[in-house]
Amino acid sequence: MSKIINVQGYDAYKTAVKENSGKTMFALFTGSPGEDGKSWCPDCVTADPVVQSSLSKLPADSVYIHCGVGDRTFWKDQSNVFRTDKDLRLKSVPTLMKIGQPNRLEEEQCAKPDLVEMLFSDE
Repeated sequence: MSKIINVQGYDAYKTAVKENSGKTMFALFTGSPGEDGKSWCPDCVTADPVVQSSLSKLPADSVYIHCGVGDRTFWKDQSNVFRTDKDLRLKSVPTLMKIGQPNRLEEEQCAKPDLVEMLFSDE
């Protein structure tokens, strides 16, 4: 069974990665939810249910981290830590990636079930 972790912010993301070191990990980065509980990012709102419905395709014993990158103002700052981290180098949200691998889906690709399932099942 896969482990699913929901975090907000860079430090919480790094902690989750460190605590699950040695396991196959995937991460979805989205705009953080506002007061209404929905992300400020329309592509994230579209992609989230697609990714959620594909979680059953995760490899056994893998870890899935859903990470909110902050509010729109923070994300738009080109020097924010999600953009500058040498391992992440995020260019857009949503971004779905296999941690430690170059494999990633960005923006509208995250709303395509076949691509999401391929990322989860690709060895």
